[in-house]
This record gives sequence, structure tokens and C-alpha cells, in this order.
Amino acid sequence: MSRSSFVARVQRLRGAVSRIPFALRYRRADLCNSAAHAAIHASIPQHERLGILSRNFLAAFFLFCIGTQLSSAAELEDVELAKFWTPGVLHVPYRAIVTPGRRDHELLPLIVFLHGDWQDGTDNESQLAGRGNGSYELVDTARDGDVPLVYIAPQTTGAYWPPDRVVAVVRDALARWPVDPRRIYLTGISDGGAGVWDALKAYPRCFAAGVPMSGMTELAGLGPIRDIPQWVFHGEKDDDTDVETGYDGAMVGSRAVVRSLRAMGGTPRYTEYPGEKHVIWPRAYAEDALLPWMLDQRLRGKPCNFAARAR
Repeated sequence: MSRSSFVARVQRLRGAVSRIPFALRYRRADLCNSAAHAAIHASIPQHERLGILSRNFLAAFFLFCIGTQLSSAAELEDVELAKFWTPGVLHVPYRAIVTPGRRDHELLPLIVFLHGDWQDGTDNESQLAGRGNGSYELVDTARDGDVPLVYIAPQTTGAYWPPDRVVAVVRDALARWPVDPRRIYLTGISDGGAGVWDALKAYPRCFAAGVPMSGMTELAGLGPIRDIPQWVFHGEKDDDTDVETGYDGAMVGSRAVVRSLRAMGGTPRYTEYPGEKHVIWPRAYAEDALLPWMLDQRLRGKPCNFAARAR
């Protein structure tokens, strides 16, 4: 095997690994072992598996795997998110981080994560449990791809996300960082998923997209948000918020919400995990297509004046 052929094969191998879904990359040791086995027994003829392979190919692949192992140290940790509180009466606690990669004074997209009710409080810490309920995957993906953005995780009380509380945090973020007002995205889990829909309904011309997970909402008020890009996630066997009926009241589950939006002419994206229960968000936030899809969405029309909406 020539040196150029060897280099080409290593590059193809690196490319194949880079296309592995991000959610699986934490199993780098297994991945490298499996890929090495496949490379040896499939892509390289048997008579070439000795000599240059044992000395060069495996050495290069070993170094590549070491590199991917080291990159896992870049996973976001709670201590990296600075603490902030909004001014005024609401005094909303939130955590925030800005990923690197900003160029030429560009404005940055803003992702707002709304937690579930068991993380309520004012300590400005509980909302980060479980790596932000899996939402850190969005930050990890951004840092891995050198994508600049602002991620914030506010905290609420009373198992409810008043839309004005969400807006207060967005307003404060706009004042602190160079945020693009046309690229503000809401995502949340469980009661936070309900909070996403409530905020979209209250401010239908202010957010570029919504990503509710395991949430519910009333069918009333969906008309004005029909055309807002939405990617909705739910587990088929949700044991907390039924995918169809929610809590069996006016607020229905994601499947019913999506069906209603589509009947109105909307085109929400919907992912329902077969057999999954309530806690689907670590899997959902690790979807390879999620962050690119979010960042592709932009507000139509004139951006909101959040300063005028603050209370």
C-alpha cells in the first residue's frame, strides 16, 4: 500500500466517524474498537493487514481515537454557566454561556431552555440538573462545530412558566450579549414544554422557533402560532403527560396539538418515540438534526421590541 493510499484511507475513516450521530460519540472506545475491526476485516485486503497496517495504519487510528477521547473533556459542565438575575420586580434567575466562534461582529442566535416543575426554585442551580435535562447537548454540538450562540437556562416557581417571565430573561440577554433578535429559540421539557407553547401564544411574532418536549397545551390559541416553525417531541408511552390527552383536561398532549396545527395548515415537525415514556429529552436533544434545524429558522417580519414588553 502506498503512502497516499494509506492517508486516503485514514481520511475516509475519519469522515465516517465524524458522521456518527453525536449522541453516540460518548461511546468512543467502543466506536474505535468496532471501526478498527471493520477497517481491518473489510476495507483492507487480507494480504495488506500485516506490515504497513500493523505499524502505520493502526498507529494512526490509535492516535485518532486518543484524540476523540480527549475531545470528550470539552463537554459542558455546570460551573461554566455564569449566574445572572433579571432586574426589576420579577428578578428571574438564569444561567448562561456563550460558545466561541463569533466572527466579524456577527449577531448570535439565542437558545432559551425552560426546565420542568421538579426543578423550580430561586437557587439558580436546580434547573441545570442532568446536564440541563440533556439540553447541554446543544451547547456541546455548537462548541464541537465552532458555532457561536448564546444558551440560557432560566428558573421559575410554581410549576408554571408565565410568558412575561420568559420575555424578561430574553430582554436581559439582549441587553448583555450581541443577540440576533430574529433568531431567538424556545425549548423546554414537560412543564417547560407547556411554557414554550404559552410563550409562543402570548408573543406569536417574537420567536423564530419552538421545540417543546413532553409538553401539553390548550388547542385554543394555536391559530396565531400555526406558521411558527416547531419541532415537537414526545414519547408514545408517556406515563406523566399523555401524548394524546395530556392530563385529561383542556390541555392536550403533543400528538393532538400537532394534529390541530396541521389541520390549520401548519407544518410542525413531529418526533414521537415508540415505546418511550416521559423522559425523552436526553435522546431528543442529542438528535443530530436538531441544532442545525433550529439555527436555520429566522423570524419573519420585524423583530420584537422586548424592551417595551418588560415588566
